[in-house]
Amino acid sequence: MSFKNWLYALSAAAALTLPAVHGAQAQEESIYVPLFTYRTGPFAGSGTPIANGMHDYLTLLNERDGGIGGVKLVVEECETGYDTKKGLECYESVKPKKPVIVNPWSTGITLPLIPKAAVDKIPVLSMAYGLSASAKGDTFPWIFNPPATYWDGFTQILQYIATQEGGGIDKLKGKKIGYIYLDASFGREPLPLIEQLSKELGFEAKLYPVAAADMQNQSSQWLSVRRDKPDYMILYGWGALNATAVKEAVKTNYPMEKFISIWWPSEDDAKGAGDGAKGFKTLNWHAVGADFPLLADIQKHVVDAGKSQVSSKDKVGQVLYNRGIYNSMLIAEAIRKAQEITGKKAVTGEDVRRGLEGLNIDEARLKEIGLEGFTGAVKLSCADHNGHFSTFVQSWNGTTYEKVSDYIAPMSDKVGPLLDADAKAYAEKNAPWPARAEACDAS
Repeated sequence: MSFKNWLYALSAAAALTLPAVHGAQAQEESIYVPLFTYRTGPFAGSGTPIANGMHDYLTLLNERDGGIGGVKLVVEECETGYDTKKGLECYESVKPKKPVIVNPWSTGITLPLIPKAAVDKIPVLSMAYGLSASAKGDTFPWIFNPPATYWDGFTQILQYIATQEGGGIDKLKGKKIGYIYLDASFGREPLPLIEQLSKELGFEAKLYPVAAADMQNQSSQWLSVRRDKPDYMILYGWGALNATAVKEAVKTNYPMEKFISIWWPSEDDAKGAGDGAKGFKTLNWHAVGADFPLLADIQKHVVDAGKSQVSSKDKVGQVLYNRGIYNSMLIAEAIRKAQEITGKKAVTGEDVRRGLEGLNIDEARLKEIGLEGFTGAVKLSCADHNGHFSTFVQSWNGTTYEKVSDYIAPMSDKVGPLLDADAKAYAEKNAPWPARAEACDAS
């Protein structure tokens, strides 16, 4: 081969290898964020708007900003159907792609991921769901569940009930409080707290479990409610269970102003019951509506650009869509914090765990994001992975939810010792549970 031909062949070979090298560099300069979602099945009514909100926020960052810190996000959904087995299959399928975080969006999926997280170096964000005790960062350094636990939420509802009775928590004494719930990990999670508080505060708890297979057939539970005549009803439902519970409450003429839910019902859950649903209440910690600069940008760069799966524009700003926005805000800000802590652009799961512990989204940062007035400040620490932030009560007015209470702090004096005891019991049950070895960067 002549020197000229040899040189040509060498150049051609080099040219063939260049795209591969460039592709590898591009892959290294991305951040992989899988989203566990469920757009199908009996829980799709809750899962779809949350998935849309999560997806649209992260898509906005790619479309408007080129990612986070100059690095594009690779966002991929995995359909779980709210099924634990499918959720674990999703986890195993995304793990080789080195995700910086996972969002199970199911207490049932979260629980088996807790022992995996530290081994696989992948932080788990179970936002306001999952194991309440995982708020204890010293025991669960890889699990994060801001802004409030299910135990916090129950005490916040109890305090609201007390105010409705015209006084402090002592007003619960002698009251009969019904608890209708999904008979799965999620709904059973508060049972130990309910048992303890009913004894300490002197109220009678009436339990109405609903099996997942019977979510749309609650006639027997509501016949029992009619018989028992509880003074107040508390709902911990999800998917079709919520809409059915509201319809059954209306059908049995239960006073809706005394029917209060944890933070999961949507507008559709209330609308389906007609005018009789007016007065139904839920907890929340963020605004409803699209009147925020960030949501305007999502409308422009994502929805109007055909890059969203929302079925209609009026879905943007609804309560569960905004819940997904909040969730992705936590993800994005944890990634930013991880970049700040490490000086790296393409951060890892280990880095983002540190970013979550250092999360400090103050009012100034919320304004920069375009979410001024959307929610309260968020600050986590190495010891506290939840924050136990206050929530407020919102009421259905026939068209939307409107805020009807001040912010209510959880009863930390009641919840705190239970969290400590539950975290200790979890570690003992799963011995040898590793002692925390992760460094603390949070100030």
